[in-house]
Order: sequence, then C-alpha cells, then structure tokens
Amino acid sequence: MTEQELIQGYEQEITYQKHMIENLGRWFSLFFTLASVGLIFLYFFVGRNQLITVVSSLLTLFGFLGMLLFGYGIYRGRLNLQKVILDLERKLTEA
Repeated sequence: MTEQELIQGYEQEITYQKHMIENLGRWFSLFFTLASVGLIFLYFFVGRNQLITVVSSLLTLFGFLGMLLFGYGIYRGRLNLQKVILDLERKLTEA
C-alpha cells in the first residue's frame, strides 16, 4: 500500500466518522425536542389530566435517556475520531 492510498483511506474514514457524528447530533436534537415537549406538557397539565401527566412524564424520561445515550455516543465518536487522526499522523511520521 502506497502512502497516497493510506492517506486516501484515512481521509475517507475520517469523513465517514464525521458524518456519523453529525447523524448522532441530529438524533440528540430529536430527543432534546422530545424531552422539551414532555416538560412543557408537564408544566401546563400537571394537575389537570392524569393521562397527559403520565404521557408527558414518559416523554420527558425517554427524551433525557435518549439525550444521555446519544450524547455519550457523540463523545465516544469524537474520541475515536481523534484516535484515527493520531494513528494516521503516527503512520506518516514512521514512513
């Protein structure tokens, strides 16, 4: 494998991982919206309707859990991306 092929392969991998981190960010935004809607419903309907209170509590819970899950995925994805970049730099300095 030539140095140019190595660089091209790593560039493709870095581009792909950046795209996947962006996708995780979109999912994070979706769950943030879900949690926000749940909190708004809780605020306005907490004592009026028990069904809406339960549903909004579940929306808020699922929203926060989703935010934790995808936030952790974004965090680990960025760490992995840094590792890939450092590995490329290490291989280029060895060559």
